[in-house]
Amino acid sequence: MTTISTKRPNYYVGIGSSAGGLEALQLFLKNTPIDSGAVYIVIQHLSPDYKSMMPEILSKCTDMEIYSATEGVELCADTVYIIPPKKNMVVVDGKLHLFDKDMSVGLNLPIDIFFKSLAKDKIGRSIGIVLSGTGSDGSRGLKFIKEAHGLVIVQDPISAKFDGMPRNAIATDLVDFILSPQFI
Repeated sequence: MTTISTKRPNYYVGIGSSAGGLEALQLFLKNTPIDSGAVYIVIQHLSPDYKSMMPEILSKCTDMEIYSATEGVELCADTVYIIPPKKNMVVVDGKLHLFDKDMSVGLNLPIDIFFKSLAKDKIGRSIGIVLSGTGSDGSRGLKFIKEAHGLVIVQDPISAKFDGMPRNAIATDLVDFILSPQFI
């Protein structure tokens, strides 16, 4: 029988990824202790046209509980929450809040949106991780995490299936560690 954690997290880890990010997430979770006291919030660029199977896929990589994020859920330690398709997400007072993507405004940057809220809500207790993906989503949000005395980790571009997001994040000169997913 699995017990759902109700313990408050010590650290709040936002993980942004896009193309090629599933493999990086799997490696990351396979090598992450299940009792770290942190909460892991995954902001993955997902297709709006298909039901996401990420919780089921990632649950094979860890014994931590994995959930598709729901409105108002209170974040618990040693748990993984995944952004649902067609949504943006923020954290306020340790709870996740979802809102529809505004499709009328061209480029949507859900990782930047989430990182900014994470930094504001969890000063000194936020960690931003940028994994494989194309584009620059996450790079602007890392600035807020650093300003809030948080930690910034980026996947080594050599290990990334798509190195655009890691390279753009590194170019900010705000990165504390550049590592392959299994060493994060």
